Amino acid sequence: MATRDVERKLTAVFVTDVAGYSRLMGDDHDATVHTLDTYRQVFSDYIQQHKGRVVNAPGDSILAEFGSVMDAVGCAVEVQRELAERNADLPEARRMRFRIGVNLGDVLVKNGELFGDGVNIAARLEALADPGGICISRNVHDQVKSRLNLEYEYLGEHEVKNIAEPVRAYRVLTTPGAAAHRVVGAKRALEGRWRRTALMLAAGLVLVVGLVAAGYFLQPWDAPEQADTASISAKPVIAVLAFDNLSGDKEQEYFSDGISESIITRLARLEEVVVIARNSSFKYKGKAVGIQQVGQELGATYVLEGSVQKVAGKVRIHAQLIETATDKHVWAEQYDRELKDVFAVQDEITRRVVDKLGAKLIWGEGARSGIEATANVEAYDLYLRARSLKFLQEKASNSRAIQLLERAIELDPEYSRAMAMLGDALWRRARWYEPVRPADDLKRAEALAERALAIDKSDPDALRFSASLHSTIKKDYETAIALSRRALEVEPNNYRAQHALAWQLDLDGQYEKALPLITRAIRIWPHPPPVRRMMEGWVNIHAGRYETAERIFRTFVQSPMKVTRINRMAHLGLILSIMFQGREAEARRETEKYKEIPEHPFKEHAAGFRKLGFKDPQRLKREFSMWRKAGFEE
Repeated sequence: MATRDVERKLTAVFVTDVAGYSRLMGDDHDATVHTLDTYRQVFSDYIQQHKGRVVNAPGDSILAEFGSVMDAVGCAVEVQRELAERNADLPEARRMRFRIGVNLGDVLVKNGELFGDGVNIAARLEALADPGGICISRNVHDQVKSRLNLEYEYLGEHEVKNIAEPVRAYRVLTTPGAAAHRVVGAKRALEGRWRRTALMLAAGLVLVVGLVAAGYFLQPWDAPEQADTASISAKPVIAVLAFDNLSGDKEQEYFSDGISESIITRLARLEEVVVIARNSSFKYKGKAVGIQQVGQELGATYVLEGSVQKVAGKVRIHAQLIETATDKHVWAEQYDRELKDVFAVQDEITRRVVDKLGAKLIWGEGARSGIEATANVEAYDLYLRARSLKFLQEKASNSRAIQLLERAIELDPEYSRAMAMLGDALWRRARWYEPVRPADDLKRAEALAERALAIDKSDPDALRFSASLHSTIKKDYETAIALSRRALEVEPNNYRAQHALAWQLDLDGQYEKALPLITRAIRIWPHPPPVRRMMEGWVNIHAGRYETAERIFRTFVQSPMKVTRINRMAHLGLILSIMFQGREAEARRETEKYKEIPEHPFKEHAAGFRKLGFKDPQRLKREFSMWRKAGFEE
């Protein structure tokens, strides 16, 4: 019963907090506090714009109320859109993603604070949301489902502490660029294409399929006509999820991730299967997702998942292979071994998987060491630690990775894979991380690449890194192409080598050969970063496929996103593709739109284009001529 100083009312409750906040604080306290303060202001501004009120904001959480569920959900969508755009400019490990829960419920109000079931349910919904996502209750869904231009996914009933009835929850699925979620339309298109592909394969027909990837800048697209995707679609597709770390120590996560990545590397050497890239399959890490959902979103027919427990020189690894369409367990096994036997366990898991898939192994016992490139478990452990740091793409983590790799090479002076990664880390320091002696770093990186290949001419990491040095520093595309081709012979499913070779062929003027490589790379890597998607647009321009290029570049320009160097370059690509189709008046209008935004001016990009070192000097002349006709001045 409410007293004079306690009011009871029905209101829309909005609860949010930061996913992985403790890790962010532990990694870099000052940077996390700065980002949190900045993002809090974003919340405050949008809540005010949508006629809401911030009730309190303890720690990394925010509790707000709105008079309308329309305002509450609209605010949540716009906040997630804005924060996703801001996160795109941060390294992956520093991105701050909020979960938001929205409920319409009865609350008690005392001295401006909110209490009661309405708040408790909103907090439970927030915990169910994906990082960067929004989860709403059924009563909110019923109010907004036909009034907002959004889609929703029913998540079922969930028990809430001290609440008698289960809460029915819905995930908000927003439009491209609006939040860090998959796009419903793209997902449906993907499912439709796979159904059509299955029917045609059953009838004995061959279909060239374009993959729809749901992501920030990815829209349905048409695969190049000459791409060899028919043979790809006929093969079993496997996604290896990040194995769970059961060691009771979060610091051991690098090891469980490393086991998963090593199995991906082994499977990537097989021609008979398509192996989804680590970047895509690891996005489900730490999330409670169904196998069928993973299969649908990645186009995978099989999923390999498992767990790793490493304690006192011993390791327990559990692995299971699941068919995504039926959720049926095809194979499962548990291994209890000494840590020194971890390589043999990885080999055994791979052999059992490919046996079930009907594929053939292409390496024998004598070649196994080439996969890890070492028999020293301690050196391998250091390599895994360094690899986990490398994915953070930060100056401090890169420096630490260099130290670990140098120690690994001390333990095993013939460790070619560690040498290739060390060379790459030195190259990154020289190019990106404000080094003290960049010339020395680059010189040592080249020496490490040469040494790694001298030890093992078939090491794909060494081949790919050496190819990168030849293309970016020496402008020797012929050698770079040969090295990348060799890397793909060793690992047909190496998505980075696919992209690298495509770009090297493009710079060399072999546009038609570059296009099918990009098609296959996107099949292996269903959620590539924007720069990869944009590269596809440029290769299509150079190959004279202007309509396809225009469609790709429009996904950048039309998305409501913060101005970045990437989308400004895409805008230039859009203008160029329109000009090459003879629509000069339209191109001039796009040029005026480009000039309205001062960030990343044309002169900045013009200088960058000239540094790329295209083999055909006439190519740049033609493109700059078109830009001048469209209204640009250098």
